Amino acid sequence: MPPDTPTTSLLRGAATGSDRLVLALVRCCLLLVLLLGPLPCLAAQTTETDSIAVLIDNAIDQQNVAAGITTAPQADPDTLLRRTTLDLAGRIPTSRERDWYLLLPAETRQQQLVDRLMQLPDFDFHLRNSLDELLLPERPNDGEFREYLLTAVRERRPWSRMFREMLLAAPADGPDKGAAQFVRSRVRELDDLTNDTAVLFFGVNISCAKCHDHPLVADWKQDHYYGMQAFFHRTFTSKKNLILEKPFGGVKFRTTAGVDRDAALMFLNGAVVTDATPSYTDEEKKSAEEQIRRLEREDDAQPVPVSFSPRQALIDTAIADQQQQYLARNIVNRTWARLVGTGFVDPPDQMHSGNPASHPELLQSLGADLVAHDYDLRRLIRSIVLSRAYARSSSWTSETAQPASQTFAVAVARPLTPRQLSASLLIATRSAGNWPAVDEVAAKPDEWQKRRTDLENQANGWMREFEQPSRDFQIAVDEALFFSNNDRVQNDLLRDGGDRLVNSLKAAETPQQAARLLWTVVCSREPAEAETQVVVDWFARVPQRQDSDVQALLWAVLAGAEFRFNH
Repeated sequence: MPPDTPTTSLLRGAATGSDRLVLALVRCCLLLVLLLGPLPCLAAQTTETDSIAVLIDNAIDQQNVAAGITTAPQADPDTLLRRTTLDLAGRIPTSRERDWYLLLPAETRQQQLVDRLMQLPDFDFHLRNSLDELLLPERPNDGEFREYLLTAVRERRPWSRMFREMLLAAPADGPDKGAAQFVRSRVRELDDLTNDTAVLFFGVNISCAKCHDHPLVADWKQDHYYGMQAFFHRTFTSKKNLILEKPFGGVKFRTTAGVDRDAALMFLNGAVVTDATPSYTDEEKKSAEEQIRRLEREDDAQPVPVSFSPRQALIDTAIADQQQQYLARNIVNRTWARLVGTGFVDPPDQMHSGNPASHPELLQSLGADLVAHDYDLRRLIRSIVLSRAYARSSSWTSETAQPASQTFAVAVARPLTPRQLSASLLIATRSAGNWPAVDEVAAKPDEWQKRRTDLENQANGWMREFEQPSRDFQIAVDEALFFSNNDRVQNDLLRDGGDRLVNSLKAAETPQQAARLLWTVVCSREPAEAETQVVVDWFARVPQRQDSDVQALLWAVLAGAEFRFNH
């Protein structure tokens, strides 16, 4: 038990009336916070069957050895199971999945887990959610865009094709019509469309080069900013909300020397696209401009014929970029950062010579491999999660200073996204028997597809309560108050019922069994001896286990940092 303090002394007494549950929650949460420390770090080797995973580990290990950096051991099996399931399935594992995982041979355990998770519908949902959070962060519930992303992921479309579809924003039927939302949501602000495209698809923030050459980065000139803007300058929306282009038009800007210039169609690597726009007479221009105004005002106006598309030229130029490979390197860097916690280039929108990658050759190799394999995001993700670098412990027990995050010598604890947290809360508060065993999922995949779709829909109703993590994330006051005071927590997550964990905890024959059930279901691990003792002492306070006693324990673990983070 933790040492006695004035606070724990005050809470030791029995509470009565309406204060009882509140004091119970506070006392239990305090004890758990005092007791929960670093998770045990039992070595667990992953199987090196993936050549790119081996490439990753060789590059990182060689650099650490050369720098005299000792790495953390591999995470224990329970931690690695939880981490991998959160990263590939977007949720914590069920206790039945844990039982299956721990029975696998240690030498093939991680590979079998990864291959199973990547075949589940969970993987498609989570990859869709991750791309949505990247590309349309200000519109987390855009149904058309999310439906497009899910369709593209399920069909295993190459990232280059998705990039083309989103930027081309062509009229389409069915789910593909949602691809236009990336451009449509930004088209009224040319600066946003220009810079967001550069940041999110190419890892380059060129906004500081708008008024003058970048003051700190020699790579970016005004020519780059306005060269990128020229690709979008002709884009507009019709009254019918279609993304269209004008047949002519260019960008003019004034340099810091006061010289007026016409912007060339220039990509970030310096490649200049020939403007193949045909010549128009004044009368032809006047007629086209009038037709464009009608398109913006009238539903039945006909589009103006366009023989040259700057936006199409940008797409072709970016995909053809074999030297810098901005498109490939950016998605590699962002995928690595999502799965490991820190990118090779950090921050991820500062890909330039003044901010070199921590492992430039490795980033280049992963980008080249992605291009060589038709921009296959699944191959990239699988390679990363099968690496030893991914599987390191997040606990640093050495007496030496913890290495910098970009050495990838120790895992980084990452806050769960709103959808990860929501789905995990729904998994954790149901009884263990509510979820099917692994062999049942394999035998009846259609049933799991329906269950997982229902879980995704339910999580959508919860995710609005939680903040999307940003750099240096700290839990917001709103979230803390939500867990403390919102009726949804009490009436749903902590509700008693036949399919609820609260009911299973009440029915446990001994406090020790209740403790094991609580931690294996919620935290995907066995409880420590001190944690079991907390439960024993807690239940010893009353002759008969009450709903509020069980709810207090469950609430304290759900509201703790261990559940809130992927570690």
